[in-house]
Amino acid sequence: MPDVTQLTGYIGAEISGVDLRALDDPDLRAALRSALSAHHVLLIRDQDLGLDDQKRLTEVFGDLMQLPYVAPMAEDPAVIAVLKEAHEDSGGVFGGEWHSDFSFLDTPPAGSVLNAAEIPPVGGDTVWSSQKAAFETLPEHLKSFLDGRKAVHVGKPYGVRFAPAAKTRANSSIRMTRGDPEADREVLHPAVITDPETGARALFLNPIYTTRFEGLTEEESRPFLEQIYKHATRPDFSMRLKWRRGDVVIWDNRMTLHYATNDYAGSRRLLYRTTFRRAPPA
Repeated sequence: MPDVTQLTGYIGAEISGVDLRALDDPDLRAALRSALSAHHVLLIRDQDLGLDDQKRLTEVFGDLMQLPYVAPMAEDPAVIAVLKEAHEDSGGVFGGEWHSDFSFLDTPPAGSVLNAAEIPPVGGDTVWSSQKAAFETLPEHLKSFLDGRKAVHVGKPYGVRFAPAAKTRANSSIRMTRGDPEADREVLHPAVITDPETGARALFLNPIYTTRFEGLTEEESRPFLEQIYKHATRPDFSMRLKWRRGDVVIWDNRMTLHYATNDYAGSRRLLYRTTFRRAPPA
């Protein structure tokens, strides 16, 4: 069985003693699912996964999911190449704000797998924050405010109403659909969700996609959201990963927020991403 080493006080574990190309063992698959439920981010170093291996690993946690608005690899619609070339030294970076991936979908991704192929010598780290810990330590007046409340999520980067300024957008190596009115559709999700496997509760709000609370305007919602985001992204609840080639990371997209740093201009960075689905958050 794999060794599981906790990485921070609230989030993340490193898994060692496993070869992720050998997933025939049902006990190993169960151990990986259990570790993800407990720690929400798993790091497995020194792997050499092909894309088929990565997809098999992803299916340990749920059905493969093809994401909208972001073009997959031409040869494999289940895989996105998260690429920034060395010459792309202006504009933003894919995932360069605290967020939960595609929370504006009716059924947002349950989680994802990243497989590190090319890593800058310095920079390009990814940070995750535990939204379970954030909820558990949230001030009581904010817990009371969120009790039973739903929030509105909108696909702002891909729509018309909230389209980001060109200079803030991710560079051209990742092709995205922009200006789609369908992405402006408002979708409601609980502001606090419950993990169906563990019963853990977590905040399900994020600065990219959450616009307001049901029954309140954006202006009325803003003071509450600002307080919650400041709390939810405290370093206390976070882990920061300095990538190495061969690293594989699996994370629970609903129990965490994550942030991709943009501090490696002049270097190439390439990770392969696959995503898994489960029932909608509740």
